[in-house]
Amino acid sequence: MAEANLNSAAQVVTLKPAKGWLGIDLKELWHYRELIYFLTWRDIKVRYKQAVLGIAWSVLQPVLTTAIMTVVFGILLKVESDGLPYPVFALSALLPWHLFQLSLQKSSISLVGNANLLTKVYFPRVIIPLSSVLAALVDFVISLVLLFITMAIYKIPLTWSVLWVIPLTLLTVLAALAVGLWLSALNVQYRDVQQMVPFLIQIWMYATPIVYPITTIPEGTFRYIYSLNPMVGVVQGFRWAFFGGSPPDMTLLISSLAVLVLLVSGLFFFRRMEKTFADVV
Repeated sequence: MAEANLNSAAQVVTLKPAKGWLGIDLKELWHYRELIYFLTWRDIKVRYKQAVLGIAWSVLQPVLTTAIMTVVFGILLKVESDGLPYPVFALSALLPWHLFQLSLQKSSISLVGNANLLTKVYFPRVIIPLSSVLAALVDFVISLVLLFITMAIYKIPLTWSVLWVIPLTLLTVLAALAVGLWLSALNVQYRDVQQMVPFLIQIWMYATPIVYPITTIPEGTFRYIYSLNPMVGVVQGFRWAFFGGSPPDMTLLISSLAVLVLLVSGLFFFRRMEKTFADVV
């Protein structure tokens, strides 16, 4: 935490240990809001810099993934899709998943990638993984437009429940940030983490009802345990927001509680580890 003491000569900034259980000062984060904006915009520009297709990759990735899933799971394996056309069924789940996946990939290596900043200047370290997560929202917005177009092609109407996409997107961002805090802090100490993340994401995807409906999972205790995966409630919430039907009820509630636990514990762990970042990174 930084406190400023002003005098006639210059502004003196005194650094003190963070107070409180989590050590997250929201006022301080607001004070550094311009840095958050700068790092977020930098991550966006770096990602597409010198890319031949540029931001078109944001469209190609969900389109190609949806096409492959439709052929393999929708046509060849004939996986159930809750009565929806399989392209729409898959794309509605890939929408939050790609946001989560990209956020996790970038945030997990964000501290190591910004080692020069960590060792030279003070600012709240949580800003680095936070800006990595926020940068992924650009791809999400483009994919959202793509889903609207796909729904129009299949003549699926929008209802007012689509407004639930706003809090569900926030839940996705918090889930990615929560896991990203854990992985980014661990990656400073153990570089094996960045090798593990792609494998973790691949396994996590198949543990989430993206290519198959949640009705495949037996109701009751087993589904409740399954819902401890934060992305289960998010995916179910997105499908309900776009297509209606039965609300995700306990599934979304359990997944939301899992996000809360991961976020609180992640902030606590990040705070405990950040005192060593500059020395180890």
